[in-house]
Amino acid sequence: MDTQRKKELIAEYKNRKPEMGVISFRCQATDESFLGISKDTKADFNSNSAKLGANCHPNKRLQELWNEYGRNGFELGVVKSLEYEDPNENYTAKLEKLREECLSQDKLAKKIWR
Repeated sequence: MDTQRKKELIAEYKNRKPEMGVISFRCQATDESFLGISKDTKADFNSNSAKLGANCHPNKRLQELWNEYGRNGFELGVVKSLEYEDPNENYTAKLEKLREECLSQDKLAKKIWR
């Protein structure tokens, strides 16, 4: 790959606009939901699923349920998406506020991580 093409690909990656929002891992058997903020929903689903599959997720309750019911026992989804313009801006506070709104609407929901 030539240098110019490599620079173009790096620039495309830095300027991409991934989906941001509140992600959910919901155990279908217990109806418990685990909500997390995400600056890249696809990447965070992959990351959390890999940790759960390796039995090393920091959320012990989520890990217990995953071990008992497996991937097929969970419904993964984006509860709320965050509309944004600049992919380089920090949206953590807005995402946390969005997650708090979701937590207040679902009394069985907990945070995936703190």
